[in-house]
Amino acid sequence: MIHPTNSDKTQLDALISHGMSYRQTNNNLSESYKEQRQSFLLKRLQLQAQIILIAGLTLIAFFLWVNSQLEGKIYAFKIGLVVELFTLICWGLCKTSIGRRYPDLIFLSLCWSVTCVVQIDIALLFNNLEPRSHIWTLMFITQATIIPVQWWMHLISQIGTILCYLTLYIVYNPILKNPLAFYIEQGLYLFWTCIICVFSVYLYERLRKKEFYASKAMELAQHKSERLLLNILPEMIAEQLKQQPATIADNFLEVTVLFADIVGFTELSSHTSPAELVELLNTIFCLFDQLAERHGVEKIKTIGDAYMAVAGLPNQSNNHAPAIADMALDMQNAVATFNEENNQSFSIRIGISTGPVVAGVIGLKKFAYDLWGDTVNIASRMESHGIAGSIQVCEVTYQLLKDKYLLDKRGLIKVKGKGEMMTYILKGINLKT
Repeated sequence: MIHPTNSDKTQLDALISHGMSYRQTNNNLSESYKEQRQSFLLKRLQLQAQIILIAGLTLIAFFLWVNSQLEGKIYAFKIGLVVELFTLICWGLCKTSIGRRYPDLIFLSLCWSVTCVVQIDIALLFNNLEPRSHIWTLMFITQATIIPVQWWMHLISQIGTILCYLTLYIVYNPILKNPLAFYIEQGLYLFWTCIICVFSVYLYERLRKKEFYASKAMELAQHKSERLLLNILPEMIAEQLKQQPATIADNFLEVTVLFADIVGFTELSSHTSPAELVELLNTIFCLFDQLAERHGVEKIKTIGDAYMAVAGLPNQSNNHAPAIADMALDMQNAVATFNEENNQSFSIRIGISTGPVVAGVIGLKKFAYDLWGDTVNIASRMESHGIAGSIQVCEVTYQLLKDKYLLDKRGLIKVKGKGEMMTYILKGINLKT
């Protein structure tokens, strides 16, 4: 078996996703290559059988034409009929479960039906054991060009043909009709034909396997790039950006935006190591990411210990406010569970606002999907002017949630740039409705 080169292994190893070892991936690729080669082998065996049938008919017609005696015509017809029958059987087996399970045996049977069977028939009918090297050479070259895989099968078929001839020679012990130099010449031609055929198959299969691994490495690289792109941008925006790499900006008449901030995290950073701090933040934000995916919410970005998400874009939905409300309540529960498991005392302050936004991708480098508009600013103010451990929503969001959720009126608060605004605190789901 030919293994991938070190560069192929290094490239594949670098492309393996988290949690999957190189050995598992390499085994999967090897199995995939074997399946592909098996399918290729079966198709080519059927093609070879068809070619042999057509070639056999031409040879039968030729020998019937050149033989003037009736007995010679009958012998030629019998030999040709036996070879054609063997070939037909091999062709039929290629289409059955036996052929799919044992294609190697079909390969050898096709070869020996032309080489060994002809030699045996002629020996039985005429007691003539002159080596039919021209038939052998034609068969070996045919298989090397049509089925250039599994070089060891080609070698076995060639050795089997020669052993068959030597066995018949020992049994019949005929008198040689030509000078010794003739047989040496024929032997040398046959030897180098076999060597060249086997070596060419070996080189072709080696090249084919390298191409297969390179193709799979390219597919894995594309898959990884696609996964990384989808971690940065929504799927719809990523597809749009790939097809037309230009500024993307869309207006959305009504979406719901969420801002969340971890209370007390800044104070914790003063007496916690950077590595531990980042690990804690990463754990919490990973929980939030899972909640966003569960509720069909689009994560926009994180800024320090703040988390921003939106519902209702890029795929527009009429259920954007409830989706954000459910996520906000689950975020509170997730932080509470995290505190119990990690002996922490974090609380989360969340602000929610509903209204129109502009969303898109700008810039040439390190681009990201972002939102702009008053709705974003109000959501940010709802969070920054909120109460630790609570979810504060604006009037518009309240009107969308009041029938199915429990909300307490907080009252008017002064919001920078907006004046006084009526706000509400989201408490939970109204179980009565």
